[in-house]
Amino acid sequence: MDSLTGTLTDILTAYWSRAELITNGIILLHLLGALAVGILMGYERSYHGRAAGMRTYGLVCLASAALTVVNAYPSMWYGGLGVQGAAGDPTRVIQGIVTGIGFLGAGVIMREGMSIRGLSTAASIWSAAAIGVIIGLGFYVAAIAAAVLSILIMSAFRRLETALPHQTVMHLTLVFAQGKAPTAEAIRIKAREHGYDIIDWGYHLKNGSGQFEYQLVLQAAGSPDPMELVNQLASADAVVEFRLSPSRI
Repeated sequence: MDSLTGTLTDILTAYWSRAELITNGIILLHLLGALAVGILMGYERSYHGRAAGMRTYGLVCLASAALTVVNAYPSMWYGGLGVQGAAGDPTRVIQGIVTGIGFLGAGVIMREGMSIRGLSTAASIWSAAAIGVIIGLGFYVAAIAAAVLSILIMSAFRRLETALPHQTVMHLTLVFAQGKAPTAEAIRIKAREHGYDIIDWGYHLKNGSGQFEYQLVLQAAGSPDPMELVNQLASADAVVEFRLSPSRI
């Protein structure tokens, strides 16, 4: 009985030994650093009104760092009572993180008509996981640099994309009353008056009502103001319904 009690005491004491506490303290510093970096990256997304914000990024970066940093101390696993000298393999953990984070990234990608939203957020979540792994391995300078570059890409590059020569693609749906649908050429001319070229067409005749629907993909150089086109469509008597939305991927 005394032998069993002594064994249990030794096991419990091992988890609170000086070496074990020092190791836990070092791991905690890694986790705090990963959490701070993740929150910083998540704030940029929260500021721009994205669903994945500080909590998501903080948790992703923290978990990635935790799963990686524990591999640095295999001799301290299970209170140091496990297999002595066992070597952890962080590459296997990294592979698991990369696989698992793909499911989280897929959850923020949404399709709305011709638009696909959330790709940048998904990519930045994957980046947060990678930065967490780097912090877990102890490369703080590289992790901070990667975080700064990621934030720069997510925030400043949007303005850069707008400033550089580019094309704007819009998806336009027009519904006309029965017998009042204009010809395709007339619609093409109107679109060009507002700076848009029609690059794709779709047609739909609604049964029963006799309404005719055009589904158009518009393309323009730069970023013309779509409100001029919207105002003209809203004032047209023949137009029963219209929908104009950006086609983003």
